[in-house]
Amino acid sequence: MSIGKIVKVAGPLVIAEGMRDANMFDVVRVSDKRLIGEIIEMHGDRASVQVYEETAGLGTGETVESTGMPLSVELGPGLIKGIFDGIQRPLEAIMAATGNNLTRGIEVPSLDRDAKWQFVPTAEPGANLTGGDFIGYVQETDVVRHHIMVPAGISGTLKEISAGEYTVTDTVATLTDAAGKDIPLTLMQKWPVRRGRPYKNKISPDMPLITGQRVIDTLFPIAKGGVAAIPGPFGSGKTVTQHQLAKWAEADIVVYIGCGERGNEMTDVLNEFPELIDPHTGKSLMERTVLIANTSDMPVAAREASIYTGITIAEYFRDMGYSVALMADSTSRWAEALREMSGRLEEMPGEEGYPAYLGSRLAQFYERAGRVICLGSEKREASLSVIGAVSPPGGDISEPVSQATLRIVKVFWGLDSALAYKRHFPAINWLTSYSLYTDSLGDWFNNNVSPDWMELRGRMMALLSEEASLEEIVKLVGMDALSPGDRLKMEAARSIREDFLHQLAFHEVDTYSSLKKQHLMMRLCMLFYDRAADALTLGANIETLAALPAREDIGRFKYVEEQNTDAEFERVASLLEEQIQTAIAEKEED
Repeated sequence: MSIGKIVKVAGPLVIAEGMRDANMFDVVRVSDKRLIGEIIEMHGDRASVQVYEETAGLGTGETVESTGMPLSVELGPGLIKGIFDGIQRPLEAIMAATGNNLTRGIEVPSLDRDAKWQFVPTAEPGANLTGGDFIGYVQETDVVRHHIMVPAGISGTLKEISAGEYTVTDTVATLTDAAGKDIPLTLMQKWPVRRGRPYKNKISPDMPLITGQRVIDTLFPIAKGGVAAIPGPFGSGKTVTQHQLAKWAEADIVVYIGCGERGNEMTDVLNEFPELIDPHTGKSLMERTVLIANTSDMPVAAREASIYTGITIAEYFRDMGYSVALMADSTSRWAEALREMSGRLEEMPGEEGYPAYLGSRLAQFYERAGRVICLGSEKREASLSVIGAVSPPGGDISEPVSQATLRIVKVFWGLDSALAYKRHFPAINWLTSYSLYTDSLGDWFNNNVSPDWMELRGRMMALLSEEASLEEIVKLVGMDALSPGDRLKMEAARSIREDFLHQLAFHEVDTYSSLKKQHLMMRLCMLFYDRAADALTLGANIETLAALPAREDIGRFKYVEEQNTDAEFERVASLLEEQIQTAIAEKEED
């Protein structure tokens, strides 16, 4: 333990001397107020401390005491349904103790020390165990079985284990290592947030993370264990898109990090999630969710910790064999915290004042995602998918955070303010967005949904691309200058945009579309185009084809309940065929 004295206070940065025995990234307690901080730079006996609380009133000469431990999170029962700040302080427990405002220096354990959990052993005494092996479980919520694991780096023979009700600090089992030393095991373990949790090996991400959002699943899919970025200007729907992904993504556990976003956005999450019924389990969505609320009015420095806190918790549930989805909203606020601390440390700035190491810090965060084989004797496959929102000023993605992110992630969902102003949501621009997972996931879609999935997707993308080219001509010379075939392409692309890509997040049915329903909708859109193109060659009038009443039914298909989609598809397809035949017959009579 090292105790020094403050020599300088600069906002969230405190310089202390006499810290020679401290180490980089040690957690420290600053002054008699016991403010929590972390050492981020060392020069001899002088330490630069990033303080995660308001530093107003601190002066020179006050003490800085090192705990000798890196910033770590507590991992155990009590995480699910929890609401924590950026350094894993439980906000509900703090509110119960001090009221609505955070009190500086308050020390509340991350996991409730008094709550008792029913522990059910699954390992027998005498078993040889290694890091990652299960010794038992706690049924944390109705939908999450919280497996208790041997901590990484520990192995030995299980000496004793007993069922019963325990707190997170009680010993539930004892392990004897190779040296004959007894190691007590509790329901809780700790892990330093800046170090990724270990696994056996990473495997190729060749399964999609199904989200129920048509523009994502069909056009720009993300793999389980993949990474994606959602850049977009203010008001383009970043937060709503992330809320949708948190609600509907096919993940066992959701970790949602509100990093520097407005308090009312986190309030929306807190109000909505408990009331939402999870379609996968039929229970409340909060039954499988962890929230990290580090809002814009909380100390800037804590934003940097919140990202690492969230991903370490996500890795812990991944190690149990779960599919985990992590939402970071937004990484731009985290990068701004890096920029502020870098400036106060008087480091050489990079582009637009961001630190020169911005790209490597982003890469270190995103590379902790992946589909892995977990530690342990049994082969467990799990995944951690990371979706980060980026908030470029004015929507200009040429700025450093967006560009550094795009060099790392493999999925880019570019939100477009022009689409948002037209009330087209999700406002993901189909001409600028991309997914580098599309080819590797193609076989999965063709084998598990329909053999023509990728063919339909390719044709839809081609029509949307051709529409963009034709729109330039229409702006110059008008719609009448187009040939009937080109006008039909414009109509078909409009149907794809309005009937398929447009999706209402707040509609009880349209908020989520299964892959089967998405496939039927694709077939309807392309069926209209193919049959109308055939009718054109037989002399049908393009005006008649564009005004077919069946197009209204195609547009309303998105509001059909999942269980009725097959019957409705047959009805609309049959109706479309009848009206096409009528259009052809009318032309022949003329």
